[in-house]
Amino acid sequence: MAVITVLVADGVPGHQLTIPGMVFTTAADIVGRTAYEVRIASVTGTVTTGEPALAFTTPWGLRALDDADTVLVTGHDGFRAAPPPEVADALRGCAARGCRMAAIGTGAFTLAAAGLLDGRRALTSWPHTEELTRLHPGVLAASLGDPSVVDGPFHTAAGVMGGLDLCVDLVERDHGWRIAAEVARRIMLPLHDGVVADREEQEREIADRTSIEPTLRWLEARLHQPLTLAELAAHARISVSSLNRRFRAQTGLSPLQYLLRARLGEAQLLLENTDVPIEQIAARTGFGSPANLRHHFQRRTGTAPRAYRAACRALTARIAVRPPPAPATEG
Repeated sequence: MAVITVLVADGVPGHQLTIPGMVFTTAADIVGRTAYEVRIASVTGTVTTGEPALAFTTPWGLRALDDADTVLVTGHDGFRAAPPPEVADALRGCAARGCRMAAIGTGAFTLAAAGLLDGRRALTSWPHTEELTRLHPGVLAASLGDPSVVDGPFHTAAGVMGGLDLCVDLVERDHGWRIAAEVARRIMLPLHDGVVADREEQEREIADRTSIEPTLRWLEARLHQPLTLAELAAHARISVSSLNRRFRAQTGLSPLQYLLRARLGEAQLLLENTDVPIEQIAARTGFGSPANLRHHFQRRTGTAPRAYRAACRALTARIAVRPPPAPATEG
């Protein structure tokens, strides 16, 4: 059984906690339940996540690093400060015995502060790339076009999709590309298939139970336009207050929240499936400018549109079936 120790501290982004467990648990479902053991470890024992702030108790301390096959360091609020001496010593000890080392987002700052990334290419969360090389001049910043990079035993990733790409890459190194492709397929494709199925079911329920269904379709056909509450209410032939009540009752969202979700969903589809430039995507989805699209997209997904597109393409490449190697021929 391969032991994956995820080292966390206060302010860890929630997705950086869930992605390793999701990927390695999925791999274990395919390969066998004993393929991986995932440990969540911290120095303090109790850790809070970023927004929304949730407190949780970690079952492991630094001893969980002693026999780990892979140590994965997550980002956290105090990433600019040097890690506690015992953490830096533990990380250096793991590297010295040949442990595979990984970091998601600003977790790269922790590895860099321990002196483990000097002379190596590394990624961090894209807003902090220049800061990483300024605080740790020995680190070589990798191209932002890559969702994750590998330099020797060190794996680093930027953003939500980069963390996913990193973990899937570790599975590929452990169990081969076929298993990694199946992990990516189970994580990515059911999500999209489920969204489509859920949306179709919701559409049927909305059509049966409320008269705003035509307004929803009208709205979704005009995402590029600057729609207002008054225009939506006028189309539905009800008052603005009635519009708000019906939207919340049937979709769980206000009309403007629904409009924003629809625009972001369309932007994601365009990023995933087309080569349409970011400027045109911003216009076609009603955000107006790339900066406005980037602001809302970053809040929704934790990553920038360009990085999201690059990461999706990297994952799609993993899912694609590769031809088997040609059989060796006898000379």
